[in-house]
Amino acid sequence: MPGLSQNESTHVQELLKQSKKLVKELKRLSFSHPITHVYNPLEYAWESHRAYLTRFASQEVKVFFLGMNPGPWGMAQTGIPFGEIPAVRDWMGIETDVKQPKEVHPKRPIEGFACQRSEVSGRRLWGLFAEKFGKPEAFFQHHFVFNYCPLVFMEASGKNFTPDKLPAGEASPLMEACDQHLKTFVEVLQPDWVVGVGAYAENRAKSALSGLSVKFSRVLHPSPASPAANRDWAGTATRQLLDSGIWLDS
Repeated sequence: MPGLSQNESTHVQELLKQSKKLVKELKRLSFSHPITHVYNPLEYAWESHRAYLTRFASQEVKVFFLGMNPGPWGMAQTGIPFGEIPAVRDWMGIETDVKQPKEVHPKRPIEGFACQRSEVSGRRLWGLFAEKFGKPEAFFQHHFVFNYCPLVFMEASGKNFTPDKLPAGEASPLMEACDQHLKTFVEVLQPDWVVGVGAYAENRAKSALSGLSVKFSRVLHPSPASPAANRDWAGTATRQLLDSGIWLDS
């Protein structure tokens, strides 16, 4: 990996420091029924996440894409937002050893880069970016992808539990920590746009970044649970980005 310039090193080290700080803050939180297991890939997949920030968190970012939280077969395995394994390994060129959460749900094993399951949302998101920009360096020069909350929540059955369904008493301290973390990243990278991947992410961004000089937009979430996303998600997201003036037709 090529060495970092002094300026790059300074801003990346700040982002790494803030990520470590968030890990400590989230360890203090607890979550009640129906949540039985909580994974934080910023802990057990730290080396992969560190590589992602070190290689791709550019201070020339203009468009900051924001997701909600990790999917079980993406960031939960790789430590990288929407971390579909072929996209991370073969396109971004990142592959590291991934450790284990302290308590593993038997139906949601962490296999790291050996996982054979596909993160459909990540396949769609990174697939669009790879098709449009070709090499990852071309995309990341002016774009970045981030998740608002790094935690994966699971019920006893193994079912995914999303942060938007948390009761207020548990959501409030989580959002306080995640809001500050997001704000720090945006202050360091200074994008022109923050684009929510889905409504929840857009709403959290608007709340956390109120008062900052940044514009907001949204694209349809690429989840296969969304009927609209299953009808040419890439085409829909591209049109949304073109219509908002974030991307220019070429």
